[in-house]
Amino acid sequence: MIRPDVFTVVNREGRVDEQRYGEWVAVRRDGFVAELVLDRPKAMNAVSTGMARSIAQACAALAGDGSVRAVVLSSTHERAFCVGADLKERNSLSDAELGRQRPLARAAYTGVLELPMPTVAAVHGYALGGGFELALSCDLIVADGTAVVGLPEVSVGVIPGGGGTQLLPRRVGAARAAELIFTARRVAAAEARELGLVDRLVADGEDRTEALELAGRIAANSPVGLRAAKRALRVGYGLDLRAGLEIEDAAWRSVAFSGDRAEGVAAFNEKRTPNWPGE
Repeated sequence: MIRPDVFTVVNREGRVDEQRYGEWVAVRRDGFVAELVLDRPKAMNAVSTGMARSIAQACAALAGDGSVRAVVLSSTHERAFCVGADLKERNSLSDAELGRQRPLARAAYTGVLELPMPTVAAVHGYALGGGFELALSCDLIVADGTAVVGLPEVSVGVIPGGGGTQLLPRRVGAARAAELIFTARRVAAAEARELGLVDRLVADGEDRTEALELAGRIAANSPVGLRAAKRALRVGYGLDLRAGLEIEDAAWRSVAFSGDRAEGVAAFNEKRTPNWPGE
C-alpha cells in the first residue's frame, strides 16, 4: 500500500532520483548505499512532529530493504546538520499535545538507531540537541571543520530525550558525558574529534563526500556479515565478557552457513571480487 505522504521523484530519463517521505525527508540510492537526507532548510532541519514521522517512515522502509548495505544520514542545509527539536512548535503545544507527540519523536531517533545495516552521519555546521542525537544514533560520524555539536537541552529545561543520555557515555565515558550534558556547552569540530564525539574530521564541505565514500567501502562487503556484525556490536556492548561472547557466537552462527559465507570463501580462493547473494 502506498501512503499518500510518500512519493517518488523520477527524472527525465525515467530513473528514480529519490523517494520523498513527506516534505522534509528524502531517500536517495547509489548502488547498495542509501542516503537518508534531512531537507527542511527553512528551519535548519529542526525536527517537528511531521518531520519526526517522516524520519521514522523512511527508516522503516530502509530497514526492510535487503538490498541496502549501508546508510548515510546527511543534510541539505549549508550551515546545519540539524539544530534539534522544533522549539517554535514545542512552544505552541499543550502538555497533553506534548505527551502525545513524544512517541512520534522517539520513533524518529530509534528508527535511525535500529537500522540493521551500518550507518554513517555526515555532519557539518550545527548538530545540536536532537540533531546531535540523530548523529549519535549512527555507527560512525564524519564531520567537517564547521561542525558544532552538543546536547544543550538542560538550558531550556528538559534533558536529551533522543538517546543522548545513553549514547553519549557509550562514546566518551560517563564523566565526560555528564560534563557535556550538565554544562549544555557546544563543542567545535577540532575538540569534538579530540573527545571522540565524532570519528573522522575532514576539510570543510567534505563531510558528505567522505561519508558516502566510507559507506561505499562498507557496502562492498557481505550484507549478511555486516548486519550480523552490527548486531553483535550493538547487543554485546556493555555486557560482561562471557555474555558478550555468547552474543558474538549467535551472530557467527547466523552467517557461518549462509550463501554469503560460501561466496566469500570461494571468491577469496578464486582471487575474484565476491558477488554477494545477500542470504
